[in-house]
Amino acid sequence: MGWSFDPDTPVYLQIRRRLRADILRGRWQAGEAFPTVRALAVEAAVNPNTVQRALTCLEEEGLLLTRGTAGRFVTGDETALTAARDRAAREAMKDLADRAKALGIRREELLTFIQEEEWT
Repeated sequence: MGWSFDPDTPVYLQIRRRLRADILRGRWQAGEAFPTVRALAVEAAVNPNTVQRALTCLEEEGLLLTRGTAGRFVTGDETALTAARDRAAREAMKDLADRAKALGIRREELLTFIQEEEWT
């Protein structure tokens, strides 16, 4: 999977964002068991506490459910999934807007670029 992290953003937030995107893309289906903290920590080469913090955020968003000692599972709640998609889209747009501002691109120019972009 190739995990790399931006030094300017807390690692747990980057993990949360990546796992949220994977859930929304369907890497794990509704009701499917989610990987353990330990497995994700090994895969990402980070401290398990960092992964735990990211997973707690995903639980708070309603994307993951804990079933006692059985572990975590992906939600089937469409309301939670829709809300998470909206949050992810807003975060992506904010990141894009911030990067565009840093480059001196005006809002109107950015909107034109977005409208011209091919969605393949």
